[in-house]
Amino acid sequence: MFKWLSGKKAEETPKAHSLELEELKEQLKTELNVGSDLVFRTMKRDGEKLIFCLMNTLIDSTRLDDIVIRSILNNKDMEWTCESIAKVLPMVSITAANQLGEVVEGINEGKVYIYAEGQPYGILADVRKTLERGLAQAETESLVYGPKISFTESLQGNINILRNNIKDEDLCTEDITVGKRSKTKAKLVYIRGIADEEIINTFKQRVQDLTLDYVPGTTVLGQYIESNSWTVFPQLMTTELPDRISIALYRGKVAVLLDRSPDALYGPTSFFAFFESTEDVYMRWNMGLFLRLLRLVATFLSVLLTPAYVAVLTYHYEVIPSPLLLSLGESRARVPFPPVMEALLLEFVIELLREAGARLPTKVGQTMGIVGGIVIGQAAVEAGFTSNILIIIIALSALGSFTTPSYLMGTAIRIIRFPIILMAGLWGGIGIMAAFCFFIIHLLKLETIGGPYLTPIYPVRLKDFGYSFFKLPPQYLSFRPLTNRTDDQERFPKKKAKQKKDVDE
Repeated sequence: MFKWLSGKKAEETPKAHSLELEELKEQLKTELNVGSDLVFRTMKRDGEKLIFCLMNTLIDSTRLDDIVIRSILNNKDMEWTCESIAKVLPMVSITAANQLGEVVEGINEGKVYIYAEGQPYGILADVRKTLERGLAQAETESLVYGPKISFTESLQGNINILRNNIKDEDLCTEDITVGKRSKTKAKLVYIRGIADEEIINTFKQRVQDLTLDYVPGTTVLGQYIESNSWTVFPQLMTTELPDRISIALYRGKVAVLLDRSPDALYGPTSFFAFFESTEDVYMRWNMGLFLRLLRLVATFLSVLLTPAYVAVLTYHYEVIPSPLLLSLGESRARVPFPPVMEALLLEFVIELLREAGARLPTKVGQTMGIVGGIVIGQAAVEAGFTSNILIIIIALSALGSFTTPSYLMGTAIRIIRFPIILMAGLWGGIGIMAAFCFFIIHLLKLETIGGPYLTPIYPVRLKDFGYSFFKLPPQYLSFRPLTNRTDDQERFPKKKAKQKKDVDE
C-alpha cells in the first residue's frame, strides 16, 4: 500500500498512487523551505519523465553526472522503473522512498531523489559531498606513548577507526538521532557480552528522551544526559583519542559518537577516572603508578595550597616556623591588602592569562603566557601588590591543576579553589575544612551512569583500586572493573597467566 505524507498527516489509498511531477516539486519546495539550493533536473524519453531532486550545495556533482545520470543514459533500452534504475546504478547506498518525510530527510543528507512519473515510489541515491579533514594528531590530549591519532568530524570515519582498532565480532553500533530539527546522526557503541545491558539501556534512553532542536557536540550532549547538571564536576568523559575509547569499551563502558563532532563521549565514569591518562597503559606499571599518584597529589595541593596560605597568614601565625615567619613578614611588609584579597587577585590574573593564551594563536599564546606571567608577577611584587611567596604558591597551584589529563576536570579544580580561598579568609583552617567537607559530601551524592561517582571508595571495591588509584602489574588485572558491572568479568584466566609466568621464568 502506498502512503504519501503531506506535512504531518498521512493519506492512504488502497491502490498504488502515481504522483504528478509538478505536485512533487511543489510539496518538496514547501517542506524544504529553501531557495536556489533545491534543484530539479528532468529527463524525457518517448513521453516518459524522470526527475532528479537534489540540494546542489550538498551533493557531489561529479558523482551525480558520472555515476547516476551516465549510467541511466548508457542503458537506453532500460525501462524507467525504480527497480530497473536501482539495478544499473553502481553504488551501495540506494534506498526506496515513498513518503515525503523520507524524501526530505534524504535530500537534506545529500542524497538525490530519483522519481519516474507514474511509479508508486522513488529511490534515494547517496551522492553527498564529503567535507572532512584527514587523520591528524590529537591536540588537546597530548601523549608521549601510545597511538596519537585523533577522531575527525566524520561519524562514519570515526566508526571506521574504531573497527580498525577493535576487530571484535561483538562490537555493536546502534543508530540514534539527536535533535528534533537538526536530526544529527549519532552512534551508540559497546561490546556485547561485556557491557551491562542496564547501562546500555540507560545511555540509549537518556539520549532518545532529549527533545532539543539541536545539539552542537558531544560535550553538550553529555551535559544533557548527566545525572546532575548543577555541579561543576563532569560525570561523563569526553575524548578525542580512539585508543582511549577502545580501552573503555573493553572495560565494559558505553560510548556515544556524534556526527560533526571530533570527540567521543563515554561512561560510566568515576571521579578518579579523570586523572588517568591513556599513556599509563603503555608505560611500565611502576612508572604509571608514580605518575598517577603524582597527578592526584598535585590536584590535592592545587586545591588546598593557596587557601592554606591565606588561613595561616590570617589566623594561624603560630604554625609558621620562626625563620620562615621573618621572611613572610618582610615579603608582606609593603602589601596593602589582606591575604585573602591578595590571593584572589593573583588567582584572577592567572585565569586571565590562561584564558587569553587559549584564545590566541598557538605561538602567540605561549609567548604571551610566559612573558605576561613573568612581567606581571615581577611588577606586582615591586609595586607592593603581592608577596614573593604567594607568587610561588599560585604558580604551583596552577601547575597542579594543569596535570589533570581531562580539560573539564582541570577547569573544575580551578573553579573550586575560589570558594575555598574565601572560606579560608573568613574562618581560617576551620573554613578550609568546612569547604573541603562540603565538596566531599557533594561528590558522595553525585552519580554517574551506572553507579556512584566516588567509586571505588564509595562503595568500597578494593579490587578496582588497580584501575583507579594504583596501577598493578598486568598479570594481576585478570578481571574487569566491578564498578561497570560487566557481564564478562574475566579478561583472561588466572591459571593461564600463571602458566605463562612459569614459562617465562
